[in-house]
Amino acid sequence: MFYQPKTKNLVALKDNKIPLDKLVVGVSLKGESKAYPIEIIGYHHQVQDTIAGEPVIVTYCTVCRTGRVYSPVINGKKETFRLVGMDHFNAMFEDNTTKSWWRQVSGEAVAGKLKGEALREIPSQQMRLSAWLRQNPSSLILQPDPAFQKQYDHLAGFDLGIISSGLEKRDSGSWKPKSWVVGIQQEKISKAYDWNKLLSERIISDSLPQLSLLLFVEPDNASFHAWNRKVDGQILNFRIENGKLTDSNTNSVWDADGRCIEGHLKDQQLTTISASQEFWHSWQTFHPATLQYK
Repeated sequence: MFYQPKTKNLVALKDNKIPLDKLVVGVSLKGESKAYPIEIIGYHHQVQDTIAGEPVIVTYCTVCRTGRVYSPVINGKKETFRLVGMDHFNAMFEDNTTKSWWRQVSGEAVAGKLKGEALREIPSQQMRLSAWLRQNPSSLILQPDPAFQKQYDHLAGFDLGIISSGLEKRDSGSWKPKSWVVGIQQEKISKAYDWNKLLSERIISDSLPQLSLLLFVEPDNASFHAWNRKVDGQILNFRIENGKLTDSNTNSVWDADGRCIEGHLKDQQLTTISASQEFWHSWQTFHPATLQYK
Protein backbone atom coordinates (compact mmCIF):
# COMPACT_ATOMS: atom_id res chain seq x y z
CA MET A 1 0.00 0.00 0.00
CA PHE A 2 3.05 2.30 0.12
CA TYR A 3 4.86 2.81 -3.17
CA GLN A 4 7.98 4.48 -4.52
CA PRO A 5 7.39 7.87 -6.16
CA LYS A 6 6.39 7.50 -9.78
CA THR A 7 7.99 10.86 -10.54
CA LYS A 8 11.10 11.60 -8.49
CA ASN A 9 11.82 15.27 -8.98
CA LEU A 10 14.60 17.03 -7.08
CA VAL A 11 15.10 20.73 -7.80
CA ALA A 12 17.22 23.68 -6.73
CA LEU A 13 15.85 26.37 -4.43
CA LYS A 14 14.73 28.62 -7.30
CA ASP A 15 12.28 25.94 -8.48
CA ASN A 16 11.34 24.58 -5.05
CA LYS A 17 7.67 24.34 -3.97
CA ILE A 18 8.30 22.90 -0.48
CA PRO A 19 7.68 25.45 2.32
CA LEU A 20 10.92 26.39 4.05
CA ASP A 21 9.49 25.55 7.50
CA LYS A 22 9.02 21.87 6.60
CA LEU A 23 11.26 19.25 8.21
CA VAL A 24 13.65 17.38 5.96
CA VAL A 25 16.15 14.56 6.17
CA GLY A 26 19.29 16.03 4.64
CA VAL A 27 22.24 14.13 3.20
CA SER A 28 25.59 15.42 1.92
CA LEU A 29 28.07 13.23 0.07
CA LYS A 30 31.24 14.29 -1.73
CA GLY A 31 30.08 17.87 -2.13
CA GLU A 32 26.52 17.09 -3.26
CA SER A 33 23.54 17.68 -0.94
CA LYS A 34 19.92 16.62 -1.13
CA ALA A 35 16.91 17.23 1.14
CA TYR A 36 13.94 14.89 1.53
CA PRO A 37 10.82 16.39 3.19
CA ILE A 38 9.58 14.13 5.96
CA GLU A 39 5.90 14.56 5.12
CA ILE A 40 6.74 13.13 1.68
CA ILE A 41 9.11 10.28 2.54
CA GLY A 42 6.94 9.47 5.56
CA TYR A 43 4.30 8.16 3.17
CA HIS A 44 6.68 6.30 0.84
CA HIS A 45 8.72 4.94 3.79
CA GLN A 46 11.68 4.63 1.42
CA VAL A 47 12.98 6.60 -1.53
CA GLN A 48 15.81 5.20 -3.59
CA ASP A 49 18.15 7.77 -5.07
CA THR A 50 21.74 8.55 -6.01
CA ILE A 51 23.93 11.24 -4.40
CA ALA A 52 27.30 12.08 -5.93
CA GLY A 53 27.07 8.86 -7.89
CA GLU A 54 26.47 6.73 -4.80
CA PRO A 55 23.16 4.84 -4.48
CA VAL A 56 21.21 5.57 -1.30
CA ILE A 57 17.94 4.51 0.24
CA VAL A 58 16.32 7.27 2.30
CA THR A 59 13.93 5.72 4.82
CA TYR A 60 11.40 6.99 7.34
CA CYS A 61 9.02 5.29 9.77
CA THR A 62 6.27 7.64 10.95
CA VAL A 63 5.16 5.31 13.75
CA CYS A 64 8.66 5.46 15.28
CA ARG A 65 9.54 8.92 13.93
CA THR A 66 12.84 7.54 12.69
CA GLY A 67 14.70 8.79 9.63
CA ARG A 68 17.65 6.75 8.41
CA VAL A 69 19.71 6.71 5.22
CA TYR A 70 21.51 3.58 4.06
CA SER A 71 23.59 2.24 1.24
CA PRO A 72 21.47 -0.36 -0.60
CA VAL A 73 24.60 -2.21 -1.75
CA ILE A 74 24.72 -5.75 -0.34
CA ASN A 75 27.71 -7.97 -1.10
CA GLY A 76 28.69 -5.68 -3.95
CA LYS A 77 25.24 -5.60 -5.55
CA LYS A 78 22.77 -2.71 -5.50
CA GLU A 79 19.59 -4.13 -3.99
CA THR A 80 15.96 -3.02 -4.20
CA PHE A 81 13.50 -3.24 -1.31
CA ARG A 82 9.79 -3.25 -0.65
CA LEU A 83 7.87 -2.51 2.53
CA VAL A 84 6.39 -5.69 3.98
CA GLY A 85 5.05 -4.59 7.37
CA MET A 86 6.09 -3.62 10.89
CA ASP A 87 7.96 -5.25 13.75
CA HIS A 88 7.77 -3.60 17.17
CA PHE A 89 6.00 -0.79 15.31
CA ASN A 90 9.03 -0.26 13.07
CA ALA A 91 8.90 -0.51 9.28
CA MET A 92 10.28 -3.70 7.79
CA PHE A 93 11.75 -4.00 4.28
CA GLU A 94 12.29 -7.10 2.15
CA ASP A 95 15.15 -7.24 -0.34
CA ASN A 96 14.34 -8.47 -3.82
CA THR A 97 17.13 -11.04 -4.13
CA THR A 98 17.21 -13.08 -0.92
CA LYS A 99 13.81 -12.00 0.54
CA SER A 100 15.54 -11.22 3.83
CA TRP A 101 13.71 -8.76 6.12
CA TRP A 102 15.50 -5.58 7.18
CA ARG A 103 14.59 -3.33 10.10
CA GLN A 104 14.27 0.36 9.18
CA VAL A 105 15.56 1.80 12.45
CA SER A 106 18.87 -0.09 12.41
CA GLY A 107 19.33 -1.43 8.88
CA GLU A 108 19.76 -4.90 10.36
CA ALA A 109 18.46 -8.05 8.67
CA VAL A 110 16.35 -9.84 11.28
CA ALA A 111 15.02 -12.73 9.19
CA GLY A 112 16.04 -14.66 6.09
CA LYS A 113 19.28 -15.71 4.44
CA LEU A 114 21.12 -12.51 5.44
CA LYS A 115 19.97 -12.43 9.06
CA GLY A 116 22.53 -10.66 11.24
CA GLU A 117 23.97 -8.49 8.49
CA ALA A 118 23.37 -4.74 8.41
CA LEU A 119 23.16 -2.06 5.76
CA ARG A 120 25.82 0.62 5.96
CA GLU A 121 24.27 3.77 7.41
CA ILE A 122 25.00 7.07 5.67
CA PRO A 123 25.10 10.16 7.93
CA SER A 124 22.02 12.37 7.71
CA GLN A 125 20.47 15.22 9.66
CA GLN A 126 16.92 16.30 10.44
CA MET A 127 16.08 20.00 10.45
CA ARG A 128 13.85 22.56 8.81
CA LEU A 129 14.47 23.10 5.12
CA SER A 130 15.46 26.72 5.80
CA ALA A 131 18.23 25.56 8.18
CA TRP A 132 19.41 22.88 5.76
CA LEU A 133 19.64 25.39 2.91
CA ARG A 134 21.57 27.78 5.12
CA GLN A 135 24.17 25.04 5.52
CA ASN A 136 23.82 23.69 1.98
CA PRO A 137 22.59 26.47 -0.32
CA SER A 138 23.07 24.40 -3.50
CA SER A 139 21.10 21.43 -2.14
CA LEU A 140 18.47 19.79 -4.30
CA ILE A 141 15.05 19.28 -2.73
CA LEU A 142 12.65 16.40 -3.34
CA GLN A 143 9.29 17.65 -4.62
CA PRO A 144 5.90 15.99 -4.06
CA ASP A 145 4.80 13.45 -6.66
CA PRO A 146 1.36 14.63 -7.90
CA ALA A 147 0.21 10.99 -8.06
CA PHE A 148 0.39 10.76 -4.25
CA GLN A 149 -0.84 14.19 -3.16
CA LYS A 150 -3.84 12.75 -1.31
CA GLN A 151 -1.55 10.43 0.68
CA TYR A 152 0.78 13.32 1.52
CA ASP A 153 -2.20 15.33 2.75
CA HIS A 154 -2.90 12.63 5.36
CA LEU A 155 0.51 13.42 6.91
CA ALA A 156 -0.11 17.15 7.19
CA GLY A 157 0.85 18.17 10.72
CA PHE A 158 3.22 15.24 11.26
CA ASP A 159 6.21 17.59 11.43
CA LEU A 160 4.66 19.36 14.42
CA GLY A 161 3.27 16.22 16.05
CA ILE A 162 -0.33 17.41 15.65
CA ILE A 163 -1.42 14.77 13.16
CA SER A 164 -4.71 13.08 14.07
CA SER A 165 -3.37 9.51 13.92
CA GLY A 166 -2.78 8.07 17.39
CA LEU A 167 0.18 6.07 16.06
CA GLU A 168 1.92 9.17 14.76
CA LYS A 169 0.77 11.99 17.04
CA ARG A 170 3.12 13.45 19.63
CA ASP A 171 2.51 13.16 23.36
CA SER A 172 3.27 16.65 24.65
CA GLY A 173 4.41 15.33 28.05
CA SER A 174 7.87 13.97 28.78
CA TRP A 175 8.94 10.31 28.81
CA LYS A 176 5.59 9.06 27.54
CA PRO A 177 5.50 6.47 24.72
CA LYS A 178 4.85 9.14 22.10
CA SER A 179 7.08 11.83 23.65
CA TRP A 180 9.91 13.09 21.48
CA VAL A 181 13.51 12.41 22.48
CA VAL A 182 16.90 12.94 20.90
CA GLY A 183 18.83 9.70 20.94
CA ILE A 184 22.63 9.36 20.91
CA GLN A 185 24.61 6.14 20.51
CA GLN A 186 28.27 6.39 21.56
CA GLU A 187 30.27 3.18 21.47
CA LYS A 188 28.15 0.77 23.55
CA ILE A 189 26.34 3.50 25.49
CA SER A 190 23.02 4.91 24.36
CA LYS A 191 21.31 7.88 25.93
CA ALA A 192 18.04 9.75 25.41
CA TYR A 193 17.44 13.47 25.94
CA ASP A 194 13.95 14.84 26.53
CA TRP A 195 12.85 17.16 23.72
CA ASN A 196 10.86 19.35 26.13
CA LYS A 197 13.96 19.88 28.26
CA LEU A 198 16.01 20.77 25.22
CA LEU A 199 13.41 23.32 24.11
CA SER A 200 13.36 24.82 27.59
CA GLU A 201 17.13 25.04 28.05
CA ARG A 202 18.14 25.53 24.37
CA ILE A 203 21.42 23.71 25.01
CA ILE A 204 22.36 20.55 26.90
CA SER A 205 25.96 19.68 27.73
CA ASP A 206 26.80 16.12 28.71
CA SER A 207 29.63 13.61 28.74
CA LEU A 208 29.61 10.09 27.34
CA PRO A 209 32.54 7.68 26.92
CA GLN A 210 35.18 9.47 24.83
CA LEU A 211 32.68 12.20 23.97
CA SER A 212 31.92 15.64 25.34
CA LEU A 213 28.48 16.37 23.90
CA LEU A 214 26.57 19.54 23.13
CA LEU A 215 22.94 19.52 22.02
CA PHE A 216 21.57 22.76 20.60
CA VAL A 217 18.13 23.65 19.24
CA GLU A 218 17.71 26.65 16.98
CA PRO A 219 15.20 29.45 17.65
CA ASP A 220 12.79 27.76 15.19
CA ASN A 221 12.22 25.11 17.93
CA ALA A 222 12.65 22.37 15.34
CA SER A 223 16.18 22.28 13.92
CA PHE A 224 18.60 20.65 16.33
CA HIS A 225 22.29 19.80 16.32
CA ALA A 226 24.56 17.45 18.22
CA TRP A 227 28.24 18.37 18.39
CA ASN A 228 31.44 17.28 20.02
CA ARG A 229 32.36 20.24 22.25
CA LYS A 230 36.02 19.31 22.40
CA VAL A 231 38.14 21.64 20.26
CA ASP A 232 41.92 21.35 19.97
CA GLY A 233 42.03 19.19 23.09
CA GLN A 234 39.97 21.65 25.13
CA ILE A 235 36.48 20.78 26.37
CA LEU A 236 34.31 23.83 25.90
CA ASN A 237 31.42 24.79 28.15
CA PHE A 238 28.59 26.69 26.51
CA ARG A 239 25.83 29.10 27.50
CA ILE A 240 23.22 31.18 25.74
CA GLU A 241 24.02 34.84 26.34
CA ASN A 242 21.97 37.65 24.78
CA GLY A 243 20.55 35.08 22.40
CA LYS A 244 24.02 33.97 21.25
CA LEU A 245 25.72 30.61 21.69
CA THR A 246 28.89 31.45 23.64
CA ASP A 247 31.59 29.29 25.16
CA SER A 248 32.56 30.15 28.74
CA ASN A 249 36.20 29.18 28.20
CA THR A 250 37.08 31.98 25.78
CA ASN A 251 33.80 33.94 25.43
CA SER A 252 33.85 33.17 21.72
CA VAL A 253 30.53 33.29 19.84
CA TRP A 254 29.32 30.39 17.69
CA ASP A 255 26.63 30.27 15.02
CA ALA A 256 23.83 27.75 14.51
CA ASP A 257 26.05 25.65 12.25
CA GLY A 258 28.63 25.08 14.99
CA ARG A 259 31.17 27.54 13.56
CA CYS A 260 32.91 30.12 15.71
CA ILE A 261 32.21 33.55 14.24
CA GLU A 262 33.70 35.84 16.86
CA GLY A 263 36.44 35.65 19.48
CA HIS A 264 39.61 33.72 20.21
CA LEU A 265 38.38 30.55 18.48
CA LYS A 266 37.09 32.26 15.33
CA ASP A 267 36.73 29.90 12.34
CA GLN A 268 36.92 26.77 14.48
CA GLN A 269 34.20 24.22 13.67
CA LEU A 270 32.45 21.86 16.08
CA THR A 271 32.21 18.28 14.83
CA THR A 272 28.73 16.94 14.14
CA ILE A 273 27.64 13.80 16.00
CA SER A 274 25.00 11.38 14.79
CA ALA A 275 21.73 12.01 16.64
CA SER A 276 18.09 11.25 15.94
CA GLN A 277 14.79 12.66 17.07
CA GLU A 278 12.23 9.91 17.60
CA PHE A 279 9.42 8.67 19.78
CA TRP A 280 10.52 7.54 23.23
CA HIS A 281 8.87 4.13 22.76
CA SER A 282 11.01 3.53 19.66
CA TRP A 283 14.33 4.58 21.17
CA GLN A 284 13.61 2.56 24.32
CA THR A 285 12.59 -0.54 22.35
CA PHE A 286 15.67 -0.64 20.16
CA HIS A 287 18.05 0.58 22.88
CA PRO A 288 16.75 -1.36 25.91
CA ALA A 289 19.77 -0.42 28.06
CA THR A 290 19.49 3.27 27.24
CA LEU A 291 20.27 5.91 29.81
CA GLN A 292 18.01 8.94 30.30
CA TYR A 293 19.26 12.47 30.76
CA LYS A 294 17.27 14.05 33.58
